[in-house]
Amino acid sequence: MFESFFPKPKLFFGSLVLWIIFLITVWYSIGETLGNSLGFSLNTEEQVIGLGHFITSEFLWFDLFYLFGTLIFYYSWRRYHPHFWQNWSILGSALLIYLSYASVQVSVIINAWYGPFYNDIQTALGGTGEITVSKLYSHFIIFCTIAFPYIAFIIANRFFTSHFIFRWRTAMNEFYVSRWKQVRHIEGASQRIQEDTMRFAAIMEGLGVAFVDSIMTLIAFLPVLAALSVHVETLPILGAIPYPLVTLSIVWSIFGTLILLFAGIKLPGLEFRNQRVEAAFRKELVLGEDNEDNAQPIALRDLFSNVRKNYFRIYLHYTYFNLFRYMYIQADNVIAYVFLIPTIVSGRITLGIMNQILRAFGQVASSFQFLVSSWTTIIELISIYKRLKAFEAAINDQPLPKIDRDFVEDGSKEV
Repeated sequence: MFESFFPKPKLFFGSLVLWIIFLITVWYSIGETLGNSLGFSLNTEEQVIGLGHFITSEFLWFDLFYLFGTLIFYYSWRRYHPHFWQNWSILGSALLIYLSYASVQVSVIINAWYGPFYNDIQTALGGTGEITVSKLYSHFIIFCTIAFPYIAFIIANRFFTSHFIFRWRTAMNEFYVSRWKQVRHIEGASQRIQEDTMRFAAIMEGLGVAFVDSIMTLIAFLPVLAALSVHVETLPILGAIPYPLVTLSIVWSIFGTLILLFAGIKLPGLEFRNQRVEAAFRKELVLGEDNEDNAQPIALRDLFSNVRKNYFRIYLHYTYFNLFRYMYIQADNVIAYVFLIPTIVSGRITLGIMNQILRAFGQVASSFQFLVSSWTTIIELISIYKRLKAFEAAINDQPLPKIDRDFVEDGSKEV
């Protein structure tokens, strides 16, 4: 899965983590000083609401810093361990991360736009005549200059992401097909090469992008939420704490993640077993097309009984998993309001600031809730990963994982 697309995956991802930590340390320690020395006037500009945000000194300095860090990492690996897919796996991944960052910055700008817009709405509703019709319409003009160019950007982003993921599937396909003689005897070999690589690529396209977006959203919105925390002095139950909104979003998200993690802990294994019993049933039917001795009613009944048994277990586990999931989602819709009520009643914030807080809180909380919102998809990805890992173990003459050894050799019955 990874060896086909990335050079020496374990070493590659390990070095990537260390390099990212180094770049983050440099950025937050001497990044501003270094940028100013290169001619960028940092921290001297107010936040620009509009496309001008993308040509500010701070944004351009980050672009240059990111490009410099990416190229150093790319050429280091190109020299150390050349790989056929390195342009897509390294440069393509770096571009996807940057596009996600730029996309999140649009959300930051729109969040900033909500402040003055709703403040003017609040003043207009007071009936003083201070806010004119043209002033309110001017807010929508600014919004359009942000939102409509973003449509073209997001379409281009999705187009490139689809090509990137298909290149990854192509690399996996070539890796497995080149070893077809070693794996053709494995139960479901054709399905794993065709269907599992296709599903792996499809899930990674959605889940991988969502994960990167979550990380970029945290990086962009945590400072925004921390700055907005100055308007909230105390929270119910928690009282006065440093950065209350940030603390609340983290605690609430961790709470939801742990609940669903424990509720759905058995689902990946059940999904994996489901694919095995389905494959065994399908294999017997296929063999019966060419040989009348196969696919006898008794054998098919036993195989389908395994399918039925596993599906009923999945239904049971998903029942209580969904119970906890939907209870948490419904509570998540109002949790921010509940903790903001004392601040709202005291009149310490305006309508515009309240909307900025709610949107920023929602962005940060949803990023921390990545597992909550994506757990069912993650379960499917884990089951595919387990099947492909077992496939690769057979290729490399390694012992099969325990879950694979729970089936007899023909995969038709559980031990």
